[in-house]
Amino acid sequence: MDIWNLNTLWFALIAVLWVGYFFLEGFDFGVGMLLPFVSDDDLDRRVVINTIGPVWDGNEVWLLVAGGATFAAFPEWYATLFSGFYLPLFLILVALIIRGVAFEFRGKEDSARWRATWDWAIVIGSFLPALLWGVAFANILRGVPIEMVNGYHEYTGGFWNLLNPYALVGGLASLSLFLLHGALFLSLKTEGTVKDRVDALLRLLAWPAVGLVLAFMVWTYIDLGEGLIPGLLPLLAVVGLVAIPYLALGKKNGWAFTATGAAIALIVATLFIILYPNVLPSSVDAAASLDVYNAASTNLTLKVMTVVAVIFTPVVLVYQSWTYWVFRKRIGRETLSPASH
Repeated sequence: MDIWNLNTLWFALIAVLWVGYFFLEGFDFGVGMLLPFVSDDDLDRRVVINTIGPVWDGNEVWLLVAGGATFAAFPEWYATLFSGFYLPLFLILVALIIRGVAFEFRGKEDSARWRATWDWAIVIGSFLPALLWGVAFANILRGVPIEMVNGYHEYTGGFWNLLNPYALVGGLASLSLFLLHGALFLSLKTEGTVKDRVDALLRLLAWPAVGLVLAFMVWTYIDLGEGLIPGLLPLLAVVGLVAIPYLALGKKNGWAFTATGAAIALIVATLFIILYPNVLPSSVDAAASLDVYNAASTNLTLKVMTVVAVIFTPVVLVYQSWTYWVFRKRIGRETLSPASH
């Protein structure tokens, strides 16, 4: 099989987009879930929210681009995925919308009840995607019921097929890893009492996250059977994961955050490598599986997309990097005026 083609290139680019999304939005989810647990009052909660306030919407652009690239490069993958995973993807979309609205609306009224309501919207809007993305990708990796019906690939399972034990472990693994990733980000971005609470929580979050992720990785290699030989990427991910608790408890949180980010990137890359050349394998009929060829757009479409990506991707990367540089300083209670919103 010739892997040097535009089909493979766009599969790899979509993998890179998911790596970027989970690395960046992963700590957004973690910060959102930790909001009520590392703050004592509204000023503390504003400190927490302001750590991601300037960047969370930019981080979600990676998801939009990943979805758009999938739709344009592999329309059959996009159509089958969204029909089969309709309910979990709908729940993720609603959660992301509610979370975005909550960030904007919580400061619009000077009422403790109003703000508490939107704070919990942020928590739930962060919790559901952090869990359900893991469930979704575990199902994609393992395969779902897809059959050929009148010449089309159709998902023939139901919602409960997606909630199998393997996928649930995948969901808990992503949830716990994003929680840890977010806690480390908060530790690097805050100071004072909020940072003290976050550092105390790291002791509770580190080892459970590592254990769940390792359990999912081991189950993956056992469950998918022959032909899967642990390669360099998953081995590096394991090394990074095991190092995280020692780095965090040793108060080397910058290195610990780097390790969680590297683990996220390596694990997502490994999942796509295992998946290739499939994009959505069938668990009931291998001939019905979608791959980078039978799910792809025309070669002309892929060529046009490649030209557009070459032109605009560097611009987006430079702009987002500049945004993080501008808002690089730590935030504490004294940074914010209690009267401001």
